[in-house]
Amino acid sequence: MTRLKTLPEHHLVARVGWLRAAVLGANDGILSTASLILGVATAGGSRANILIAGTAGLVAGAMSMAAGEYVSVSSQHDTEQADLSRERAELKSDPVGEAEELSQIYVERGVDDATARTVSQELMAKDALGAHARDELGITMVSLARPLQAAVTSAATFTCGALMPLLIVMFAPARLLIVAETVGTLLFLALLGAIGGAAGGAGIGRATMRVLLCGGLALGITAGIGRLVGTAI
Repeated sequence: MTRLKTLPEHHLVARVGWLRAAVLGANDGILSTASLILGVATAGGSRANILIAGTAGLVAGAMSMAAGEYVSVSSQHDTEQADLSRERAELKSDPVGEAEELSQIYVERGVDDATARTVSQELMAKDALGAHARDELGITMVSLARPLQAAVTSAATFTCGALMPLLIVMFAPARLLIVAETVGTLLFLALLGAIGGAAGGAGIGRATMRVLLCGGLALGITAGIGRLVGTAI
């Protein structure tokens, strides 16, 4: 009998760890920096002042994103490790009870009792902690928290995103700066939404519209506040 060669499968869920941080970082970099730039521009700031404010926003935002992601994902990582340590101790003190617990999980998923017990015993014989981490705690290598990866990805993508509105300020004519910044930012956000939707396997149109609506609202509010402040001053 000829054995069929099994081709490796590539699942989109494997991208969740870095994709979330990448999309969040780039989106925040574009939107926060562009909003800051528009606020200063509509308040009557010069090109030099706008660039200083935008650059400061880039540096502060990148550091904030990195620190925030690292702290939040580290908290998740600590929780996961605490659960794994507790499960490791329970496996050592009561292996029979843990095997029964695992088999009941499979029964609840639709496996008959005899098969569930067999599967539980065989999985625990190979990797007891791995079996319980996956099927009892829901912890897998794909979903495992990686604080450093999240921090670096967020900082890098925020920086890349923030550079885009800054480049518009540098090269757009002064009289068209506000219009160019607004249009350019919306185009960048639309592109990011499309890339994020495609990478995550979601609908590109829905992802793009979601980013555009939220981004347009943020830009409009910030520009309005800048106009009011500039008029008051």
